[in-house]
Amino acid sequence: MRTIKQQHRAVSAPIADLTTFRALPTESVEHLDPFLFLNHHGPQVYRPNNRGLPFGPHPHRGFETVTFILEGDILHKDSSGHESVIEAGGIQWMTAGSGLIHAEVSSDNFKKEGGPLEILQLWVNLPAKDKMVEPRYIGLQKDEIPTVKLDDGRVTVHAVSGNWAGTAGAVQPLADVQLAWLNLQAGARITLPIAAARTVFFYVVRGSLRVNGTDTKALQLVEFNHDGDALTIEASTDTVLLLGHALPFNEPIVSYGPFVMNSEAEIQQAYRDYQRGAFGTWQG
Repeated sequence: MRTIKQQHRAVSAPIADLTTFRALPTESVEHLDPFLFLNHHGPQVYRPNNRGLPFGPHPHRGFETVTFILEGDILHKDSSGHESVIEAGGIQWMTAGSGLIHAEVSSDNFKKEGGPLEILQLWVNLPAKDKMVEPRYIGLQKDEIPTVKLDDGRVTVHAVSGNWAGTAGAVQPLADVQLAWLNLQAGARITLPIAAARTVFFYVVRGSLRVNGTDTKALQLVEFNHDGDALTIEASTDTVLLLGHALPFNEPIVSYGPFVMNSEAEIQQAYRDYQRGAFGTWQG
């Protein structure tokens, strides 16, 4: 069993009227290679005739964003011509690669009708060899994401990428990054094999559980040592867990605002490229 290195509490970081908890980075943890950033938006309830999500057009280069829509919806639009509305239970996987401009806002229907909203956005680094790949966007609704039932149905694994108990995830990413979110009923217990060399990303969205004998709860990011090849998870209450794992890239990470590269020179080049229009033209 892996031992726990440290638990990190997500910090309150509201954006306009959007309730937000930032789990990564915080004062106690900068990144978990190759996992760079996690914002947990909500849970909250929007009134009718609201302004929706505040993420208007902005650029990215050098990494991927994976967005989990637990409640509410997101309208994605980008300078590569992709546009879709993904609803509760769906995901968006965007490879920024060499650069694009995108917006993440609420649909007209959500702004008109309101309702509950809870969204997780995870940034995953790209290895140096893939940082300048052509941008890609995948938007999947709930019924397009395979699920796996474990522990006599008390655990549901939503397999986003990689392989989970013999079931392939919906997305085949450039790097070997396995991602899923799990719904665990109170009393559920599972053991998952994860090779010791891999970095585990383990964030409790709702509820409380015990992992490898240690208690944790909502808004906690659990950091593990590389000293074991299994996680045993026991749900103390009904729980939602964001779980991932990947081999660390062990490359320099230089980030500034919306760009994540391997050197300061590459960051400066990203700004120059963006300013000269190399990320595409935004059509409002």
